[in-house]
Amino acid sequence: MNRLNKRMKQAVAGFDGEKIYSLEEAIATVEKFPKVKFDETVELHFFLNTGTKASDQGVRGTVLLPHGSGKKIKIAVFCKGEVEEKAKAAGADHVGAQELIDKVAQGFMDFDVIIAAPDMMRDLSKLGKILGPRGLMPTPKAGTVTMDVERAIKEVRAGKIEFKSDKQAGIHVGIGKRSFSKEHLLDNAKQVIDAINQVKPGSVKGSLIKTLSVSTTMGPGVKVALL
Repeated sequence: MNRLNKRMKQAVAGFDGEKIYSLEEAIATVEKFPKVKFDETVELHFFLNTGTKASDQGVRGTVLLPHGSGKKIKIAVFCKGEVEEKAKAAGADHVGAQELIDKVAQGFMDFDVIIAAPDMMRDLSKLGKILGPRGLMPTPKAGTVTMDVERAIKEVRAGKIEFKSDKQAGIHVGIGKRSFSKEHLLDNAKQVIDAINQVKPGSVKGSLIKTLSVSTTMGPGVKVALL
C-alpha cells in the first residue's frame, strides 16, 4: 500500500491537477507517470451533459480505433449450422448454440465480446441478467447481432469497440496501452471523441460532453480541454 501511495504521489506531483490541458498535452502527461509491472490501459473518462433519468438521452455507439486497443480480445459467437463453421474459420474463441448458453449460465465467462446470429437472440435473452450488467449483451446497433459473423469478428479484431453511458452520465473508454506511441493514442482518442459527439441525442441542449479526463489504469486523471 505504501508503494502505491508513493507512486500516486509521484504521478500527482508531475502535473497541475487544476489545470486543463490540451488532449495532446494530457496524453504526454500520463505517459510520464511512474510505471507499474504491467502495460496499463490509457483511458478517456467522459461526463456528459445528459439527464441521468431521461430515457431518451442514453448515449451508445461503436468506434473503430485506428490503431486497435492493444488488448487481446476473446470472442464468443452464439450461432448454429453453417454460421457456426464460418465463426470457427474466422477465429472465434468460443462457438456454439444451446450448449454454450448452458455453459455461460453455469458461470463460464472467458470472453470479452459476444457476437450472435439473429436466430439465437431469443434463447440468449435468457442470459440477460448475467450479460446485461457486464455490458456483454449483443445488439444489432453495435453490429454484434448479425448473420455476417465473419465480418463482425474481423471488425472486433481490428479494434472496433462499443461505448455506452452509465447511470451517472459517464462513459469510460480504453484507447490503447501505455506502450503505444503518443501519436497512436492521440489518433485513437480523437476517433472516440468524434464518435461520441456524433451520437448526441437530439434532446440534449448545448455540448454533449461536459468534462473529459485522461488517465492510466492505476493513475490519476488529467483534465482535458474541450474543443
